[in-house]
Amino acid sequence: MSIVLVGISHHQAPVELRERAALDRTRAAELAQALAGGQGEAVCLSTCNRTELYLADESGDAAEGKAEAALLALESELGPALYRLRDEEAALHLFRVAAGLDSMIPGEGEILGQVRIAHEAGATGPLLDRLFRQALQAGKKARSQTAIGESPASVSSAAAALAEQVFGDLEGRSVLVVGAGKVGELAIKNLVSRGATIASVVNRTGQRAEELTQRFGGEALPLDRIEEELARADVVLSSTSAPGWVLTREQVARALPARKGRPLFLIDLAVPRDLDPAIHELEGCYLYDIDDLEAVVAETLAGRRREAERAETIVAEEADRFRAWQASLDVVPAITSLRARAEQIRDAELRRAKLNDAERRAAESVTAAVLNKLLHLPTIRMKQAAAAADGVIYADAVRHLFGLEDER
Repeated sequence: MSIVLVGISHHQAPVELRERAALDRTRAAELAQALAGGQGEAVCLSTCNRTELYLADESGDAAEGKAEAALLALESELGPALYRLRDEEAALHLFRVAAGLDSMIPGEGEILGQVRIAHEAGATGPLLDRLFRQALQAGKKARSQTAIGESPASVSSAAAALAEQVFGDLEGRSVLVVGAGKVGELAIKNLVSRGATIASVVNRTGQRAEELTQRFGGEALPLDRIEEELARADVVLSSTSAPGWVLTREQVARALPARKGRPLFLIDLAVPRDLDPAIHELEGCYLYDIDDLEAVVAETLAGRRREAERAETIVAEEADRFRAWQASLDVVPAITSLRARAEQIRDAELRRAKLNDAERRAAESVTAAVLNKLLHLPTIRMKQAAAAADGVIYADAVRHLFGLEDER
């Protein structure tokens, strides 16, 4: 059985091409079932950065052809961006993906869950089930034994991490959101995941603000309510497309007496900036713009890359283990046939012997022990040879020497 991988990713394909091959969970599961065809094995892993098809089949060429055809059916222009891997290389690739080593941001956490979902939704058998389970194990080990996933690795996550440092704990902290675009939404998710509470969303148009408050809580308000909301906010997160200051130093200064000395953390993710830089001069106000946050991300990414080197070693060890296991599959049928033939001979000879019940039990115990000891070393040597790529030769020799060819 061969493992075949055909896919596209952010390394070769721009987003406008990847999005045409992106599949939701239902469609990915349906494609995996169709490729498996009831008897084969297939898994479809589709994320914002990749769409990959994993197949296990007796014919690697046939499986690769099916996978290519399936991807080209999604988008005919994918051809030049497709990559194809088999067996050991396919396994190592998946292990690196699960560990976050093949991601745009090393160690990003979402991919491990996405690999798990793809595995659960796929049409797996012994080979792909083992492959994906070991990939998940490799991903967990890389995260538990290195710090690859600990530091914030995006502007949005850096903003939430810095807010947590300012307050020590974001549990129950109140967030005023100014602007309701995608960038702000990502930051909201990170803040909420750390325990913060969305108090209000201020936006030029009400519909988008309403959508965010329905998902994350809080009250949707017009832009002219910003100043009065400052009195109760612990965090201000701003990401509008306004041409000038959305919030000035004077507005914040007027709100400070009502705050009674409580610190105010302000995050400006807009370009051009929303928040007057002079706000940072006010007592108890901590203002970070996107350049500040990108510097934090650059620093943490450097640390992640160092940790990624350690994670690569862990992943390579797991891939070697899988390669040895897959290679041993070539000799397992020969080992099974040899043991079955030996048991058949032992049983036949015991039947010929005229033994009472007690003698038969003793003879069965002794002959079983002899048989196990006799076959133990050949079994170990065949599995070792399989890991060194000589397993097929050993297996064929055993079949020939013991006349097992007809039992294949």
